[in-house]
Amino acid sequence: MPWIKSLLTATLLSISLLAGAAEAGKINLNTATAAELEQLDGIGKAKAEAIVQYRQLNGKFTALEQLAQVKGIGKTLLDKNREKVTLEE
Repeated sequence: MPWIKSLLTATLLSISLLAGAAEAGKINLNTATAAELEQLDGIGKAKAEAIVQYRQLNGKFTALEQLAQVKGIGKTLLDKNREKVTLEE
């Protein structure tokens, strides 16, 4: 029966890794540097730095829509980058 525990552990680990892989290639708003954020459409140095500063002052993003609260970022820019970002811890 010990093999069942090993099999269950391996299965759960695989599922966890696959979930992370689905987000691969996306920029994590909660950990990205300003330089990484500049890779997003319409985000230059000033906006990237504003995102980092917002995060430092307000804590991690918990909803993508919070990005629109950053000065210079509106709904259009948010929608343009919606598929390119993630909010992983």
